[in-house]
Amino acid sequence: MPLRYIRGMDSERSASTEAEQLFGQAAAIMARLRGPGGCPWDREQSFASIQPYTLEETYEVFDAIDRGHWSDLCEELGDLLLQVLFYAQMASEAGYFGIADVVAGLNDKLVRRHPHVFAAAAHPPGKGGATAIDSAQVLRNWEAIKREEKANRPAPEAQQEGHSSALDGVLRSLPALTEARKLGSRAHRSGFDWPNVQGLFDKLHEETTELLEAIEEKRAGSARATEPEREAAAALTGRPRAGAASSGSPRSEAFTAAIADEVGDLLFTAANLARHLDVDPEFALRETNARFRRRFAAMEHLSAAPLETLPAAELETLWARAKQQERDGAAEQSKGAEQNGAERKRRSALPLAP
Repeated sequence: MPLRYIRGMDSERSASTEAEQLFGQAAAIMARLRGPGGCPWDREQSFASIQPYTLEETYEVFDAIDRGHWSDLCEELGDLLLQVLFYAQMASEAGYFGIADVVAGLNDKLVRRHPHVFAAAAHPPGKGGATAIDSAQVLRNWEAIKREEKANRPAPEAQQEGHSSALDGVLRSLPALTEARKLGSRAHRSGFDWPNVQGLFDKLHEETTELLEAIEEKRAGSARATEPEREAAAALTGRPRAGAASSGSPRSEAFTAAIADEVGDLLFTAANLARHLDVDPEFALRETNARFRRRFAAMEHLSAAPLETLPAAELETLWARAKQQERDGAAEQSKGAEQNGAERKRRSALPLAP
């Protein structure tokens, strides 16, 4: 499927011939797998059945990047591309669109949203071309063009009925922390946001207080459990527990729901604190998870006995040692990088051999 010609892309086009051929071959293989006499498993799949694999492959791409394992990343990007080919082939069979439509739409979008690049190629400086801009202006232009594109699309059914919202473009299927960040960003455009970072710290304190109150209410409510609730608890556990409400009772479930609401409010506030600090909360938490994995594995390596047999104080000591070990390793790496840089600089200053 040849790319449409775009002025200023002559060198890029000549270099893309092999990629075009391989991409066309991949699309043809996918069509063969879904066609008559193809793979039974591939032929049985639907849009819904493929969704979990798409999410899994996306996170495997992230994992390869986090590990800095580039051969794995190459393979995982191929697996992710397979998902695109799979969806496009199923859509083609249903008469919705084909892979050529997907690529053409992407090409048009990239050109349309980068007028500072492609308008400049069509009109060199001094002949009507776009002037040089920085990355911040590029983002502003991107958002402005994106809003214009959406304004020209047919409105979804809910919007046609007069129920549109500035938050409609934030997908519910996003990871929760990413959704929270995007909701806060969209609300910010409408003027609804915390004025500064201090306001978010105040909100975190407020939400923490409300969570502690919800926990105390559950504790007090369990202590005031009725006799039927105590009997239900005894039946569930096999032993009497004075004053304890059944974990499945309506009262207990209401307390648990209230605590879950407060935990959610706390997480939402934390995600928007990250947004105000220009930190992506999803990736910040991923990095923290990875750091926890490393340090926990170091604890296991440092301990002569299974961790579950150790008292809390000794576990804390092991955790502190694991943290220090990681810091020492990072410092050593940094020192080595500095020495290598100094050596490269020294060598670059030496006179060249005649």
